[in-house]
Amino acid sequence: MTFSADISPLNTMALTCHAKELVCLHSIDDVLPLFERLNQNNMPFVIVSNGSNIILPKTLDATVISPTLTGQNMLFEDDDFVHLEVMAGEVWHDFVVASVEKGWYGLENLALIPSWVGASPVQNIGAYGVQVEDVLESVTAFHIPTMTFQTLSKADCQFGYRDSIFKQQVGKWLILSVTFKLHKKPLINTKYGDVAKTAREIATADNRHIITPKDTMQAIIQIRQSKIPDVKDLPNCGSFFKNPIVKKAIATDLKHQFPNLVTFAMPHSDDVKLAAGWLIDQSGLKGKGVFPILTHINQALVLTNHAPFSASQQDIKNAMQLIQDTVEQKFSIRLEPEPVWIEADGSIRQTH
Repeated sequence: MTFSADISPLNTMALTCHAKELVCLHSIDDVLPLFERLNQNNMPFVIVSNGSNIILPKTLDATVISPTLTGQNMLFEDDDFVHLEVMAGEVWHDFVVASVEKGWYGLENLALIPSWVGASPVQNIGAYGVQVEDVLESVTAFHIPTMTFQTLSKADCQFGYRDSIFKQQVGKWLILSVTFKLHKKPLINTKYGDVAKTAREIATADNRHIITPKDTMQAIIQIRQSKIPDVKDLPNCGSFFKNPIVKKAIATDLKHQFPNLVTFAMPHSDDVKLAAGWLIDQSGLKGKGVFPILTHINQALVLTNHAPFSASQQDIKNAMQLIQDTVEQKFSIRLEPEPVWIEADGSIRQTH
């Protein structure tokens, strides 16, 4: 069996992986012919964006599809909003920075997330009190089972916390573009963590009393850079575990046992979100794990690879299970991982 396509560069966890074939999609015109060929030859496939949220095997008996479509198109604007269609292969952070510079707001809190635009709806990426669903208007995608191009509204996407129809129906959708509705009037959301304090310091240093959306974005960039290592320096896939969501009664009970427990109220719900990083830290696991996979010394929520292109899925699994077991023993909560786990045959498992 020949695995001629080296897709190791397509994962920020720096796992070595060779696949049967790599196809980079540069044009929407290439989509239908590609899937017709795959269907005719009964060939398994895996869709990989920039690889910031996947765990790859050493060999992958499948065709890897990378949607490298680029470009932006302003659909229309009025006094309050701009509506932008952005292609799947655009770099997420670059899009955020360019939008804020143009005076289009709503994305500031999602700065520096290592993603492509097309991957953003899959996990409903979120940070510092904002999720992509807050600014998303629709998604244009190819529905693989019916071989049709479709436009899904925000409601069609079935967004939840780190969830969407695209995650629920793995392998059935190829996202081609995302349409965003951004504000033209400043939006300031600094309620989460140290964002307000850092943004205020940035504004003060510039002799200003009013915090701007750009200040918010710069604050979040500073905070993320202080906590999450650059994947070029220390491979990782960002936050490895989801923040667990529990019933209010459970959170209250835990708060009695652990007064410093970090919690966040869930809007329109009686549920409470717990800070997974805090749970890991308080379990004595910051900077620890099973070598070469260790939690980051500045952010226990991030698993880092200290043996780039030598570590394996099993190494990650060993560290992951140690963390899950230790946290569960202390807090009676089982942490759920965020990354998508890709098996050697191309099948996908969401959680372990």
